[in-house]
Amino acid sequence: MDFEPMVERKRRRFEELESEIASPGLFDNPTHAREVLREHGTTKDLLAQWEAFSKARRELTENRELADSGDKEFAEMAREEILRIEAELPGLERAVQIALLPPEPDEDRDAIMEIRAGTGGTEAALFAADLFRMYSRYAESLGLKIEPMESSLADLGGFREVVFRISGDAVFRRFRYESGVHRVQRVPATEAQGRIHTSTATVAVMPEAEEVDIEIKPEDLRIEVCRAGGPGGQGVNTTDSAVQVMHIPTGRIVRCQDGRSQQKNKEAALKIMRARLLEDKRREEEEKYSAHRRSLIGGGGREEKIRTYNFAENRVTDHRIKLSLYSLDRVLEGNLAELTDALQASDIEQRLKDSGIS
Repeated sequence: MDFEPMVERKRRRFEELESEIASPGLFDNPTHAREVLREHGTTKDLLAQWEAFSKARRELTENRELADSGDKEFAEMAREEILRIEAELPGLERAVQIALLPPEPDEDRDAIMEIRAGTGGTEAALFAADLFRMYSRYAESLGLKIEPMESSLADLGGFREVVFRISGDAVFRRFRYESGVHRVQRVPATEAQGRIHTSTATVAVMPEAEEVDIEIKPEDLRIEVCRAGGPGGQGVNTTDSAVQVMHIPTGRIVRCQDGRSQQKNKEAALKIMRARLLEDKRREEEEKYSAHRRSLIGGGGREEKIRTYNFAENRVTDHRIKLSLYSLDRVLEGNLAELTDALQASDIEQRLKDSGIS
């Protein structure tokens, strides 16, 4: 495929972006400024990938001419170079193809994650806590920041529900594939007969919404303040700091009580509400787009079983891409890179097919 026309359009666009960045009024609109800087960065990367690919093709042509020359020594050196360049070209071409793909919506945003215990009672709540720990360690290994927003502890340990924010570089791009039903197969500590039980937890990953993404009218909200509930003896019991926010048009309710102040709980509740409403909007749009892609990676729905964690075999299996790793112990310690890289590669492959670039 001839990429030259597409790259040339990107080159012209890069010049426009350079001029816009030099404009003194760029940061008058911070949201627009972020979009411009992001596009500038991705376009610059594309042009660098194209230059590397073009240079390799030029060198291949030159070395083929040398290989046909009468000078035996130069011809031998040229043939060695031809083998090296021919081995590198497919990877360089694929890098150009990937760089030409339009950016995914929201991929560079921070994310809000929700983990809920599913079927399995106490064991499901303990598994939800295991997942929270796994994601926390993975985020920390990437230099990302974890900010707990709301949680509900189960009576015998673990979480009925935990909601937290992850901030840093390209968070949603890394965590977006985690949405869905996670299944665990293991022998619970309370199981006297040594039988394996199957439990589940549900994960939802949402890009953090900004006020410009989702307009929430004050009259569409019902905000109530009440006394927070928590384990005995904690200060959370003694203050009217819990906040419940209801979005009247959709009936969605968010309740936050983990923060010590009413204002912080209100801010956290509104962040979660915006993220959920943006996720609803995004799902509606995705229903109209690329059934092929959803069939490969899945829609990220909470009802969709995406992964199994089998303790007896030390195995984790991602059902969307049929990948099994026999390193469950390492995965639960936050070593998710191999899974994430494989999911991203499958996603990119499908996007290339859908776009016609490959």
